[in-house]
Amino acid sequence: MFIDPMLLATAPGPFSDPRFIYEPKIDGHRLLFSQQDGVVRLYTRHKNDCTHQYPELQLPFDHDVILDGEVACVDPVTGVSDFEAVMTRFQAKRADKIMRLTGELPAYYAIFDILMYQGRDLRRLLLRERKEILANLALPSPSFGVVPHIVGTGEALFEQIKARGMEGIVGKRMDSVYETGRRSNSWRKVINWTYADVYITGYKKAEFGWLAGVADERGRVCPAGIIEFGAEPTERQAFYGVAQQLVTGEDRDFVFVEPRIRARVKMRNWTRAGKLRSPVFERFII
Repeated sequence: MFIDPMLLATAPGPFSDPRFIYEPKIDGHRLLFSQQDGVVRLYTRHKNDCTHQYPELQLPFDHDVILDGEVACVDPVTGVSDFEAVMTRFQAKRADKIMRLTGELPAYYAIFDILMYQGRDLRRLLLRERKEILANLALPSPSFGVVPHIVGTGEALFEQIKARGMEGIVGKRMDSVYETGRRSNSWRKVINWTYADVYITGYKKAEFGWLAGVADERGRVCPAGIIEFGAEPTERQAFYGVAQQLVTGEDRDFVFVEPRIRARVKMRNWTRAGKLRSPVFERFII
C-alpha cells in the first residue's frame, strides 16, 4: 500500500520554537516502507517501486506497518550521508550489480514517522503520539534506525549540523497531524547551503536554464552544471539583454556565450565530479 507522503515547506533560516521538534535532515531519498500481509514493498515519494534496489531493507517487522523515512548511504567514518552513493544504489537495475553494491554501499533506512501499524491508521494522531509509537517499534536489523530529535532548540542543532557538513535540519510541530500528499508549514526544512561564484557560459533554448562554469587552476572555465532556479523575471531579462552580444555558438539545445557574466549561487554541495548540486541563483556579481 502506498501513501502520498507529507512534504516540507522551506524556512528562511534556522529557528527555535518550543512547539517544534528538530531532526537532522538525512541526505538521501524519501522512502515509504510498506508491509502488508507480511509482504514488503519500498516506494519513492513519487510512487516508484524500488523494492529490488535495496535487498537489505526487504526485512519484515513483527506486524504490518507503513513507515516514512529516508534511505541513505552513510560514511562509516564521518557519519555523514553520501547522496551520490545512494543515487548509485537507486539507479542500479541489474541483479548482479545490486548485490555487489549491497556490500560496497550498504543502505540505511532512517525512519522519522509511522503512518499505519497493526491495521490502524495513525495519520490523525499528533506527531508526538506517533513518535512514541515509533520509539517502541522493534527494528528488524541494524540497517534500520529511528531519526533522533530534540525539542525547541533548532538553532543550536543547526550549528552542529553545519559544523559537520550535513545537509540541514527539519523542524516539525509536535501537535501536527500527518497531512498526506501536501506541503505544510508544520514541517519546515532548513538547508545548510554552500555558496560559489560562477561564470554563466550559455543558456537553454527550450526552457529556462543557464549553463554555469568555474575556473580551474589554469584559469580555464570548465562546465559545472545548469542553474534552473532562483532568477527573477527582471534578472532573466537583464541577462538575455547582455548575452546577445556575447554569443559564440550554439547546438540543438543550447546557446553558448563568452564567460563574462558572473553570478553567486547557493547549492547543496559539490559533486565528486566537480559539479554544482542543485544550484540556485542568488545575484549577479558586478
